[in-house]
Amino acid sequence: MTQTLADGPYLEGQLLVAMPGMNDPRFARSVIYLFAHSASGAMGLVVNKPLDTITFSELLQQLGIDPGPDHEQITLHFGGPVETGRGFVLHSSDYVRDATMMIGEDMALTATIAVLKAIAAGQGPRRSLLALGYAGWAPGQLDAEIQGNGWLVVPADQDLVFGGNLGSKWPRAVAKLGIDLSQLSGDAGHA
Repeated sequence: MTQTLADGPYLEGQLLVAMPGMNDPRFARSVIYLFAHSASGAMGLVVNKPLDTITFSELLQQLGIDPGPDHEQITLHFGGPVETGRGFVLHSSDYVRDATMMIGEDMALTATIAVLKAIAAGQGPRRSLLALGYAGWAPGQLDAEIQGNGWLVVPADQDLVFGGNLGSKWPRAVAKLGIDLSQLSGDAGHA
């Protein structure tokens, strides 16, 4: 019997790295942090694509949040094409509230106004990534995409997820696997 991802193990807390032949322009050269993966489907945030339609200050202003004197200007990310008006903060586990979802020991996700207020006041998590929207897969869909040679699975680390050089995240993620980018193909092989 062939085991599928739906049978386990699940990929929550891992990175999906788009293969060079990814046909969907929304995900070309994407690195996605999977924060949920189960038999019910998967959800993740694109961690290497900036959102240039709104700034953090503009978002705070729209939400009626006054930035404190310690407020830093953080990059907003295109988290994915699903519910693009919904915000998610992926962050280090030093900030945990009732609405925080822990992902392993050192990563967490909070999707409340309270985390934005804390970040604006300089009292938020040590490391964070703010994304609008998310990437989502129906049951079995991510399985099929991985088996169809659409994604590589890479262990996540905070430097890769939260690091500031967005343009280098895709090649750095691929390099974690020891793969030569020039040897990657978008075509699946069959024996």
